[in-house]
Amino acid sequence: MSSRNQLTDAMAELLWERGYAATSPREVMARAGVGQGSMYHHFSGKHDLAVEVMSAVIGDMTGKSSLLAGEGSPLQRIKNHLTEPRPGTRGCRVGRMTQDPQVVADAELLGIVSKAFDTMLGRWEATIAEAVGAGELPASTVPSELARTLAAVIQGGYVLARAKGDQGPMDAAIRGAVGLLDAAHAAVDADHTTQRRRQ
Repeated sequence: MSSRNQLTDAMAELLWERGYAATSPREVMARAGVGQGSMYHHFSGKHDLAVEVMSAVIGDMTGKSSLLAGEGSPLQRIKNHLTEPRPGTRGCRVGRMTQDPQVVADAELLGIVSKAFDTMLGRWEATIAEAVGAGELPASTVPSELARTLAAVIQGGYVLARAKGDQGPMDAAIRGAVGLLDAAHAAVDADHTTQRRRQ
């Protein structure tokens, strides 16, 4: 592995473990097992390294989304995405950055985080709109609002899991969201059945 890759891998780990503000260039070099010469040969400093790492991590995460390209109906894709394994106690790689004061104060870093959420919310909205169009969710569903509700469930699940030091709250939050979607779908089916009986 090249020294550049060692540095980016080390930074990715430390950002997830400690956040940007609490990670020093010295700690990154120590974790990577490289010297100062290698660090500053590849990057101008901690900020430059963080920009590359955050962009790569977020690009990888958003690129793997099963919402648009997954199998099954739109509603099933939404449920599949919700129930993908998430290490609740480790927190969300992206969401945790919004709690880092130095990230929030840095327009470039915050822009990377904001763009990641915009990308995911756009995918949620598109898939929810598909589910509404397919008659799987009520016609009254507002895709932009439900997208943000589901994103909030996931982020809140991380917060609750970290607060308890236990995966249980994350799993419970996801089950609750899936249960609400199933109830909404059942209500649509019941309405369709009632309409057919009246015809």
